[in-house]
Amino acid sequence: MTRPPAYDLAAEQAVIGAALLNPAVVGDLAATLAPVDFHRPAHGLLWETLCAMHAAGAPVDPIAVAARLAETGDLAKVGGAPYLHTLIAAVPTTANAGHYARIVVDHARRRQVADLGAYFADKANQGADVADILATGRAMLDQAATATSWSPIIPLGDRRHLPDFPAYVLPDWVAEQVYAVAEFTQTPVDLAGCIGLAALSTAAGGRAEVEVRGSWREPVNLFTVVVLPPGSRKSAVFAAMTGPLLVAEKALVEKTRPAIVEAELAARVAGKTAEKAAIAAANADASGRDTLLAEATAAAMNADAVTVPTLPQLVADDVTSEEAASLLAEQGGRLAVLSPEGGIFATIAGRYSGTPNLEVFLKGHAGDMLRVNRRSRAPEHVEHPALTLGLAVQPDVLREIADMPGFRGKGLLARILFALPENTVGRRKIGADPVPEQIAAAYTANLGAMVATLADWTDPAVLCLTPDANERVLDIERAVEPRLAPGGAWGHIVDWGSKYTGAVVRLAGLIHLAQHLRDGWGKPVTADTVEQAAILGEYYAAHALAAFDDMGTDKTTRNARHILAWIERTGSTTFTKREVFRALKSAQLPTAGDFDGPLATLEAHGYLRQLEAPERPRTGGRPPSPGYLVHPDVHRLPAPVHALPASSRSA
Repeated sequence: MTRPPAYDLAAEQAVIGAALLNPAVVGDLAATLAPVDFHRPAHGLLWETLCAMHAAGAPVDPIAVAARLAETGDLAKVGGAPYLHTLIAAVPTTANAGHYARIVVDHARRRQVADLGAYFADKANQGADVADILATGRAMLDQAATATSWSPIIPLGDRRHLPDFPAYVLPDWVAEQVYAVAEFTQTPVDLAGCIGLAALSTAAGGRAEVEVRGSWREPVNLFTVVVLPPGSRKSAVFAAMTGPLLVAEKALVEKTRPAIVEAELAARVAGKTAEKAAIAAANADASGRDTLLAEATAAAMNADAVTVPTLPQLVADDVTSEEAASLLAEQGGRLAVLSPEGGIFATIAGRYSGTPNLEVFLKGHAGDMLRVNRRSRAPEHVEHPALTLGLAVQPDVLREIADMPGFRGKGLLARILFALPENTVGRRKIGADPVPEQIAAAYTANLGAMVATLADWTDPAVLCLTPDANERVLDIERAVEPRLAPGGAWGHIVDWGSKYTGAVVRLAGLIHLAQHLRDGWGKPVTADTVEQAAILGEYYAAHALAAFDDMGTDKTTRNARHILAWIERTGSTTFTKREVFRALKSAQLPTAGDFDGPLATLEAHGYLRQLEAPERPRTGGRPPSPGYLVHPDVHRLPAPVHALPASSRSA
């Protein structure tokens, strides 16, 4: 039979309430009562805050505690300021605080023993080695009987528990497609969301820019890169989110074909006329040659002036820098490179030429004039190039690109909006509902309308900001600047952080155009739209810190994160080295010895606690595998927020 976990909510409330009424209680109980001993996560968070404030000599009262929680963004997680007063009201007397604490600790130990029992049953049902189960179990029981408080976890970095993609800030027709595709493919919302933004960038890139102040203008094209391991169904998501662009591209081609036929015919006629005029001038006598020569010259100029339109192309896949430059020139400065693979990074790093060529991508993001030299024609230039990049790469590619020549130094990485979502492989729902037909149809129609509305613009449409929107952008600049200072939160990614406000403005421009599909160019961008973009900006800032951290970390730390991800994915509270080796053995971690360093790193950071080594069986055989306990906080962090109701997304 399954029994509910042991806990006493009234005792938990009483001990915290007593601490709020009598701060001396915190010092008396901090050594024996740990945040992990509370069953309710909000109570554990409150106790952790009280202990930290008491240790720092800060006053511990409801007002001060509420202010501290508001600063850290945790006030809502504990129920708000009114809940603090509820806790105080729940205290019969502060003199019994020690008694309440013993009740909380006793229940925590009972839950730990219950967890150990579940562990034994699970391992036995799995057919694990009996000697391992018994030896490890004795050590775990001994540890449970003399359990001491866990120390706070020292984070490995910002890679863990990153925010989910806030698709709810996008226009409904985009958000609904993102959530539906993520549900059907059982992939992180981040993947469909980032590729959806790349699709909007493809539709609008090169045809609009946001005027911030003075000469500061931001084109609305983006570089997005999602990092996911193999087998994550990236191709299926790409097909769903970018397929409508190919439909729109086909419509543009059909619309352009008659003009191409007409121009080609006009070019042939003008060419023949120029040829006849040249022959006539060549055969004329001296008296009439000047007039015929002038007519031949005019005919030749007329023939040269006939321009044959190029078949529209919105999307390319794995192209070289030279091919991308040529396509940009042919397509009037607009092109998107969209791919569920990251091979293009190696291509532009010089896979074929041996020499890195980043200029097209740097200028294509910034909108700086690009000159294209062709073998058969005179040099051409693109006044306002707008290149969109939408990729999904494997984690190994992310680590490789940091070492590619010029990628960091010349600023390519600073232009990328990174997303490092949690991998869902192994936890996917089988038989998920397909994307509703009406949602897919609306996404296809609206994306096509966005392409068609802006396709005929030669000069970019200029989107202005309302005064309130401009003030909101100034607020973002004020918040970002201190983070870029030496020692600031973004001091080590100042190249990326310096482009942060511009990225938010670009996101605001795309959201604005997607909200006003057919007349967005005639309306100003509002403060609400900038606020929606700022929420996306915060998401990308957190993921950028993780991406640059991942690119710079050593192999041991990366492998430690790999093991930690397995712990979180499986929900393990205890495990042996042999179990994690069997689960994660790979080219990255080929031998059992390769796990020693990462496990030691996790133990040093407080994520794990190694159990006392079991005795070697007297009957001989292999020694029992070392066992580990997992810090309870690893599994106590808030669950990710997924789909929201349509009313919430449109709010």
